[in-house]
Amino acid sequence: MSLISVKESPGKGRGVFAERNLKRGEIIESCPVIVLPAEEVDAFELTQLYNYYFAWGEASEEAAIALGYGSLYNHSYTPNAKYRKDFDNSLLKYICIRDIQKDEEITINYNFDPEDKTPVWFELASQN
Repeated sequence: MSLISVKESPGKGRGVFAERNLKRGEIIESCPVIVLPAEEVDAFELTQLYNYYFAWGEASEEAAIALGYGSLYNHSYTPNAKYRKDFDNSLLKYICIRDIQKDEEITINYNFDPEDKTPVWFELASQN
């Protein structure tokens, strides 16, 4: 049985949901990434993938697209998960920051820090 699945998230499009109860500290998913070098980032910003990439590298000058479900986790200012960048292995790791119930949407803060309330670059469907 898979830990997660992709379903429709009201007002947000697709999202990632728990298929069973998950515990705080549990790794939800480890996603390989495709890294784009810094000199390609400006051109990349003109594509639809711009809304799905992660700043990458020690100086955040590169861009990374997460494979698996990595680019489908929705944003929340009160997330139940976080992500960690593993530059050495070209992975994004998604980790529970609290217990998550079966069928609950798994969300991350796009600002990287789960506590960061800096406004994101898009209008939120609802306050969360």
